[in-house]
Amino acid sequence: MSALRRRRTAAVAVILPAVLFAAGCGGTPATPPPATQAAPPAPSLNTSLDTTAGTWAAVVMGGSAAQENAFWQLFIRPARSARWRLVTPPGTADNGGLVLADGSGPALVTGFRPSQDLTFTPLIQTSNGGQAWSSLDPLDAALASTPDALAVNPASGQLLALLAGGTVQAAAPGGTTWHTLASPQALAATPAGQHCGLTALTAAAYTPAGITVLAGTCARPGTAGIFTAGNATWQAAGPALPAALASQPVTVARLTRTAQGITALLIAGTGPGTSLLAAWSADGSHWTVSPPLALHGATLTSASFGPGGTTAIITTAKHGQSITPGGSSWEPLPALPSGTATLAPGADGTTDALAVHSGTLTVWQHAAGATTWTTIQVINVPIPYGSSS
Repeated sequence: MSALRRRRTAAVAVILPAVLFAAGCGGTPATPPPATQAAPPAPSLNTSLDTTAGTWAAVVMGGSAAQENAFWQLFIRPARSARWRLVTPPGTADNGGLVLADGSGPALVTGFRPSQDLTFTPLIQTSNGGQAWSSLDPLDAALASTPDALAVNPASGQLLALLAGGTVQAAAPGGTTWHTLASPQALAATPAGQHCGLTALTAAAYTPAGITVLAGTCARPGTAGIFTAGNATWQAAGPALPAALASQPVTVARLTRTAQGITALLIAGTGPGTSLLAAWSADGSHWTVSPPLALHGATLTSASFGPGGTTAIITTAKHGQSITPGGSSWEPLPALPSGTATLAPGADGTTDALAVHSGTLTVWQHAAGATTWTTIQVINVPIPYGSSS
């Protein structure tokens, strides 16, 4: 019997209790979600995340994805360092994308989304800033193509995964036994899901205390679809939005754990009237919400989370903006360097722009109050063109 089949067999014993929890309300039958406009596209997997070990950044490099020459690379700017280094885990095909999950202390877990003939998701972790990696048992499914599809409970090491089909699975530390925790249909049937008009799940996270938090898209206008686990069902935990957005549909585009708590990015509205809000919470229930940022028809392409809860975003208009918790407004950045894939806020008010040109990563830095970017580092990455064909 294969290792994957043994994991499936072992999971059967724990699936039933999880399904009962996911259904909520004594197993109330799921009701179809109300019709709504299409949700905004998910931001790309190009992102950066500040952790105890330092700031991690995942970016796609190389050539055409259609020709299987796009390869995802992982970099770290170690704590108390201004220099980036390449730490992509070796030996695993990464054409499908990398998903990052902050572990406990300096640990990081990386999920490799399936590509080509791969049907499962390899999981690899490091506890020393990417100097050495070790494999966890793989997830026998495909992670969703969203930066917040994987999470690690900092208290217990339990894993959480949002799958490409929209289901959320959980596993004990090490990922040896996965079981279904929630589905969009089951969560939509709970009182919290019905109030939201939940149509899809978009992110999964843990609070610093280890509380499970899920996020999604609501058909009910003015409702932020964030849910915490408790009392054998799911509780509505999203922030209250400004009255001016009460008639707008809301999608939670990002939800991730940071050193200060969890940070969410909310997209309100559709088309030219779309706006973006950041929200910060220490416990997943009490929130500080930023002023809305008008997107003027653009969409979110990359979002990054730095020290102190600083949030930096890039839009399809190639504009960069950042904001800190409690900030009175979003701060525009100078015109981004060509090829900027993602931003990485620093602890001293600086922002790094990671620009990609084939196999070259150029790091540009913007100092607080400056009007230009300065090149501070160039890293040439060996790209194995043609190795995936």
